Amino acid sequence: MNTLDAVTHLAEDRQALLDLIKDEAVFHGDFTLSSGKKATYYVDMRKLTLDHRAAPAIGRIMLDLIKGFDIAAVGGLTLGADPIANSVMHASVATDRPLDAFVVRKEPKDHGRGRQVEGADIAGKRVVVLEDTSTTGQSALKAVEVLRREGAEVLAVAVIVDRKTGAQAAIEAEGLQWLAAYDLDDLGLDPQ
Repeated sequence: MNTLDAVTHLAEDRQALLDLIKDEAVFHGDFTLSSGKKATYYVDMRKLTLDHRAAPAIGRIMLDLIKGFDIAAVGGLTLGADPIANSVMHASVATDRPLDAFVVRKEPKDHGRGRQVEGADIAGKRVVVLEDTSTTGQSALKAVEVLRREGAEVLAVAVIVDRKTGAQAAIEAEGLQWLAAYDLDDLGLDPQ
């Protein structure tokens, strides 16, 4: 596939995923977010990260978003990052730089090897943390803390949808780059 075809396909992926998000992943009502904040809408990206129609596009879009980084693996805090990391890993197989995936448990496993990071060996490796959406950035920062403790060099946090509610500032305050495939403007929503 030539560069023009790749750009065209990526633009088609971006529009198709945006349409799916607007049609099937934005819910209006009264919601409490994982951060504890209240909101009048909820962007439920798990509905799409686990959907056969959206997952391939998510992988290609997020892979394109992080293409400037020389990394070995992607992942983040379970459960939100897991399907995204798998989509990116699968999309990367078609490139000259395949990536591995990892999962960061909320707590170390209390049996077996007692690991908190599963999958790719991340010690001494450069990685990017993935998220579906982020309000405060705390889930991503918990993953970053664990990954750093395990010896990984975390370069950035990449999200599918930026809620524009402070996560970017929190991530950048930790010396990391913030990347978002979409934001609330793309979805026609106001920050809360």
